[in-house]
Amino acid sequence: MVQIILSIIIYIIMVIPVGAYVYRIASGKPTFADPVFDRVDGLIYKICGIKPQGSMNWKQYASALVGTNAVMIFVGYAILRMQSIDVFNPNEIGAMEETLSFNTIISFMTNTNLQHYSGESGLSYLSQMLVIIYMMFVSAATGYAACIAFIRGLAGRSTHNVGNFFADLVRITTRVLLPFSVVGGLLLIWQGVPQNFSGNLVVNTIEGAKQIIAMGPVASLEIIKHLGTNGGGFIGANSATPIENPTIISDLIEMYAMMLLPGACVITFGKMVRDRKRDVAIANTGYAGENAEPVEKSASAEKAGIISRCFGREGRSIFAAMGIIFLLGLSLCFWAESQGNPGLSQAGLNQSMGSMEGKEVRFGIAQSALFTTVTTSFTTGTVNNMHDTLTPLGGMVPLLHMMLNVVFGGKGVGLMNMIMYAILAVFICGLMIGRTPEYLSKKIEGREMKLTALCIIIHPLLILAFSALAVATEGGLEGITNPGFHGLSQVLYEYASSAANNGSGFEGLADNTVFWNVTAGLAMFFGRYLSIVIQLAIAGSLMKKRFVNESTGTLHTDNFSFAVILVFVVYIFAALTFFPALALGPIAEHLTL
Repeated sequence: MVQIILSIIIYIIMVIPVGAYVYRIASGKPTFADPVFDRVDGLIYKICGIKPQGSMNWKQYASALVGTNAVMIFVGYAILRMQSIDVFNPNEIGAMEETLSFNTIISFMTNTNLQHYSGESGLSYLSQMLVIIYMMFVSAATGYAACIAFIRGLAGRSTHNVGNFFADLVRITTRVLLPFSVVGGLLLIWQGVPQNFSGNLVVNTIEGAKQIIAMGPVASLEIIKHLGTNGGGFIGANSATPIENPTIISDLIEMYAMMLLPGACVITFGKMVRDRKRDVAIANTGYAGENAEPVEKSASAEKAGIISRCFGREGRSIFAAMGIIFLLGLSLCFWAESQGNPGLSQAGLNQSMGSMEGKEVRFGIAQSALFTTVTTSFTTGTVNNMHDTLTPLGGMVPLLHMMLNVVFGGKGVGLMNMIMYAILAVFICGLMIGRTPEYLSKKIEGREMKLTALCIIIHPLLILAFSALAVATEGGLEGITNPGFHGLSQVLYEYASSAANNGSGFEGLADNTVFWNVTAGLAMFFGRYLSIVIQLAIAGSLMKKRFVNESTGTLHTDNFSFAVILVFVVYIFAALTFFPALALGPIAEHLTL
């Protein structure tokens, strides 16, 4: 328990400066690295013909995002189908099958990284680099770009300009993903993660058998898969293997890598909204002095504490709501795994160490439970233990957090989805007191609520509809290797992971079939792009609205009370949509032990 608490404290200390750095990039403010990166960006703009100062409305931004991703999908699919050529292919890997290629390219372009194959035997080094690692950079940068455009729309500093997608894509890649990946990759190499182009090693074991040890550019894939909240793995067993994750230090490096940028997006949101409020205050009252901060005319105005300055007042409440849900889930997962397996306990086996099935001894219960909760809360999908072997309640936590898809999330998705619940929360509270709901000093009206409701309902619709199809058709039933309650949990986990663009799985599912490749691919595609387009539409609608003055009846969304309201709204919606399915899966399985 102590190591979990220390890990979380270190994360909070780390995320604040990273959040401030991402905020300066998103808002176009100068940074210490500009003398270098301005030249790099300028060269890329010149080669690609990008006009970084060109503005886009939300429709143009969404079209550029989807169009760019579509081109990369076609190119990546072609590479997977032709990877059998003798180029960076020392292990002589053959071409990938059609439906598996479809699933794989959709998976990595949507930042899901769900793998229906084993990386060391399914991909050549050429595919690992040109498709997998490249897509990990581009898909992550695409998600963060969409989040930044969404925040710009909410901040409302312009009535039409949400930024330039191509400029955002370049700046996020060159100023955040690449430098962080270089540093993190070197740290992983220091800890023993391979980085080479050698063929796999065949060694003789002590028992006299032969074992294949995977080689290749592992470290470069490992760092971007975590930093970009991509997931997947160079090896089928992922970060549970010593090759991808050899030490407790590498485990922490990988865990912090996937936590940093999603948390930084919340800080970016808080600071950009604060900037807008200061602009409004300047227009209304001016400065209190030549070098003083502007004075805000607000019923809730007060001298900001250190937390408010670090996170922004609006960002603080969103971060708190996410943190509460995360800690509740982590507590349940840690407790459930610490109790051990009741079935083994009844058989007379000592369970004082907890349920160690499927876990690495070098990580133990605490770091396994923490990594499990982090990877599905920050929608990364990497694993340092096998989720299929978790206890029923322990396995319900990652499943539930993917169903919620608001607990920090990956590449800004968690923030964007949580804002949808914030809009829903102010709408519900407005109905209770008979006021038109407001969020960030903008009125929430019919158009915004219809789009918000549509965005929120898409996620459970994809999960539950595809799960129902799987258990009702022969193609779906053929993949279920565990009959009964756990089999349903496997199905729910597969589609929750796909729709949330997470990528982890209950690996007992036999999912490399035409049915599972196609349906999971569709869930990943619609779960990614429908939500992004709708959320950009909401931001585009709000940015055109006039600011309204705060009154005594205004619901303040920048305090802890609103964070608690937000948590209740999220859980109530989850109970209404997912509880019946969870009751038939992990909860029923727990009750039968």
